[in-house]
Amino acid sequence: MPEKPEVITVAKCLEPKIVGRTIEQVQVYWDNIIASPSVEQFQKQLLHQKITSISTRGKWILVFLSQDLLLIHLRMEGKFFFRKEGTVRNKHEHVVFTLDNGIEWRFHDVRKFGKMWLLPKENAFLEKPLCDLGLEYDDVHLTGQYLYEKIHDRSLPIKTVLLDQSIIAGIGNIYDDEILFLSKIRPATKARRISKKQCESLVIHTKEILDRAVSLGGTTIRSFSSEEGVHGLFQNELCIHGQKICPLCHGPVKKIVVGGRGTYYCPVCQK
Repeated sequence: MPEKPEVITVAKCLEPKIVGRTIEQVQVYWDNIIASPSVEQFQKQLLHQKITSISTRGKWILVFLSQDLLLIHLRMEGKFFFRKEGTVRNKHEHVVFTLDNGIEWRFHDVRKFGKMWLLPKENAFLEKPLCDLGLEYDDVHLTGQYLYEKIHDRSLPIKTVLLDQSIIAGIGNIYDDEILFLSKIRPATKARRISKKQCESLVIHTKEILDRAVSLGGTTIRSFSSEEGVHGLFQNELCIHGQKICPLCHGPVKKIVVGGRGTYYCPVCQK
């Protein structure tokens, strides 16, 4: 699933192609992708709205319109393609926005897990799902003290707690492993055993790793890419996730399951 750096990369790729354009038609070929409102209302309400800007919040893409906010979650394999109007539709292109320049902005999702919401701009951040999100990784309020206060009474593994989007929005499985490795913390350690000093280390490495990943366009894994021909390079920088040998001690990397997620760590370096 795309994490924060990948979502930022998608938004940056979309910005020059859709911002300033007006939506002239909306076709939905898989109704379950539209979470709210009804498909009919979704199509009707989007007509003739101008796309004014694009941003992100956690793993969500925020497309600001003249009146509303189009909220998009890519889930496992969602991506966007652009086609000339009238080009034969691929069977995996489930939502098609026709723009005023004759280009169709198409949402492609092989697994059909992606979701879209259309919300009034003035209330969007006060309603679910946005109101439940925690701090962004680059928020000045994200400190070791903040993290410690959020996790010091939690008995779940620290790996699981860092995936909690109500604490830090945007961290997923891959970057979670990388953050814990550089912080020298074993993933299965209960969150309540993490010290304030370790929380400071976790925050520092969260910011460093995600900044680096954003600069490299995210991580391309499995079939994820932001759009045609745009692939992240951070997979070349991964220290522990998906690796067999630890880059520090050169011992074997161990793979376990923590909270239902495949997890990589070094038994020597992460004590």
